Amino acid sequence: MSLIPSHRLRLMKEISQRLGGEEWSLIDVTLKQFGLPRADTWNGTKSTYVLEMLEDARDRALIDLGQHVGYELDDALTPRVEPRFWRKGMLKVFISHLARERKVAAELQDALSLYGISCFVAHNDIEPTQEWQTQIETALATCDALVALLHEGFHESKWTDQEIGFSMGRGVPVYSVRFGADPYGFIGRFQAFTAGRKTPTRLAKDLFDAYRKDKQTQHKMGGVLISLFEESSSFAEAKARIEYLEELEAWEPSYPARLRAAAKSNSQISGSWGVPERVATLAKRWAKSGV
Repeated sequence: MSLIPSHRLRLMKEISQRLGGEEWSLIDVTLKQFGLPRADTWNGTKSTYVLEMLEDARDRALIDLGQHVGYELDDALTPRVEPRFWRKGMLKVFISHLARERKVAAELQDALSLYGISCFVAHNDIEPTQEWQTQIETALATCDALVALLHEGFHESKWTDQEIGFSMGRGVPVYSVRFGADPYGFIGRFQAFTAGRKTPTRLAKDLFDAYRKDKQTQHKMGGVLISLFEESSSFAEAKARIEYLEELEAWEPSYPARLRAAAKSNSQISGSWGVPERVATLAKRWAKSGV
């Protein structure tokens, strides 16, 4: 893929701003993993350092690094047809699971959809006439994150380890959930959850909280949360969702206007006690921050 200069500049700006917020050691490790140069000494800011290291980067490296830091590339940069199994405007999560545990995966899929998270579950989303491996590879290549459901025997599956390895190779967040088995190997160092007696709804809430705070997914989740707030269908939903927005650390310039519009057009927001005032305060805070 060949990027025109304006697209390269946009990517370089986004990457430098997002990666520039990390510690120096992580910045250099990240640049190394994507085959980019590093400098032994630097007198400027972290963001300008990253920008300098990106100047001669190949287009493919810029695109891959942009996706790694959570920048949602538009169609002008990555023209492709979105697979039908992903729901538009949602965070895309691949659920890696054993075939015999498809019911558990499907229940989690349904619960996460209420939080603006679209999940791929192989036994639910692949049509019988389509080649399984091709569809699985497509889902892995386009997902924003992967969650592994660790039941007994998970490690013995010939598919699950490959799914995790594929996702780790892309640099997307990989979480695991203990269902009687513990994280192992490389995934042992990533965030893990314990299912225990948690309902799918409770487990979905835990994952939702993790995705909206993870630096790699928080930008995408920002847009998801704005959309959920706009679609609030009750006073309680409006109150719960404005709290999520108040905790956002990654904002876009369009958010304040969208919030104000939602407070005017959605009666469940305008009629929810205290929410319109919180919208005004939040929009003002974002404006002051320069978004």
